[in-house]
Amino acid sequence: MRVALVAPDFAAAYGWASYALDLGRSLIMQGVEVIALAQAGGTVAPTLGAARVERVLPRLVPMRRSFLMRSLLAIPRVRRALQGCDLLHVVAEPYAPLALWSAGARPLVVTAHGTFVPKTVARPLVGWLYRRAYTRARLIAVSEYTAAQVRTALPGADPVVIHNGVDFARFQPPQPDPGKHGPTVLASGGVKGRKGTHVLVEAFAQVRQQIPDARLIVTGATEPDYQAQVEALIAQHGLGDAVRLAGMIPEAELLAWYQHADVFALPSRNVGGKFEGFGLVFLEAGAAGLPVIGTHGSGVAEAVIEGETGMLVPQDDASALADVIVRLLRDPALRAQMGTAGRAHAEWQDWGAVAARVRDIYAVLLA
Repeated sequence: MRVALVAPDFAAAYGWASYALDLGRSLIMQGVEVIALAQAGGTVAPTLGAARVERVLPRLVPMRRSFLMRSLLAIPRVRRALQGCDLLHVVAEPYAPLALWSAGARPLVVTAHGTFVPKTVARPLVGWLYRRAYTRARLIAVSEYTAAQVRTALPGADPVVIHNGVDFARFQPPQPDPGKHGPTVLASGGVKGRKGTHVLVEAFAQVRQQIPDARLIVTGATEPDYQAQVEALIAQHGLGDAVRLAGMIPEAELLAWYQHADVFALPSRNVGGKFEGFGLVFLEAGAAGLPVIGTHGSGVAEAVIEGETGMLVPQDDASALADVIVRLLRDPALRAQMGTAGRAHAEWQDWGAVAARVRDIYAVLLA
């Protein structure tokens, strides 16, 4: 079985790229021949393994208005790269039309990660094109919530739900940090409005009133204008010495924060039609043995087993979030119980098991 995975990058950098890297690596370990179709100049991590790499896709990151025109121009080189390929799996949804144009009679799979599929079918002028590509493909949704959004936007669609995987072996159980000062809350979704960073800061200001030595670490990419607003909020509450906006950090440093933190919290929000399709970071935090706190109303509710691996609070409710953080920071036994459950849940969602489910779909399509 020879499968082409279609993604801008194959690296532990952001959603599409991480998914492509982990799925590709796991499929290779299970005997599938993988062709990595990446964007021109795209990053392909050496850890992908024995994949054939073809950097033939138009650049997607950052996405520009000329993307579909550049996709048309890319058809000849993509078709050449697909020689000997049995099936195409589009990991990054924007490439679905290009895959449709290039696949010929080959089966086509598209993974719906969240907002993109529902939004693109509603676009004027080009919605019909995406609709045609999605209808031609076997759709995989990363959560029941995402699948429901796809079914609403694309009547007749019947996506199969396969939750995101996690590379369980990367994560170690919590370890005491001898240099640590105070209980630590970690958020690794970036400083973004949709991730609710301002809600987290408001909640943390309330937490500090009850636990004065608590600290908050936020890692990941930022939205510059929004970060300025968050920094002003931090200053307003006098939290400059307690909150660190770490930005993008090396993987080893992120893994260390996972290992030494006490609680993981990310109050994601549905904004402008965008929603959290699943919430892989909750699974990663669980793999590190951290109790996790998320929000109701999106795919996060499937990444967090409420009352077992963590807690869920209403979106945009800083007081409810603060109450749960305080409860967990003050109850080490509950943290340990949820952390143990989180590691068990993450191990069940290891990428090896997830890739096997995806491979089964390939086998049915190729039968």
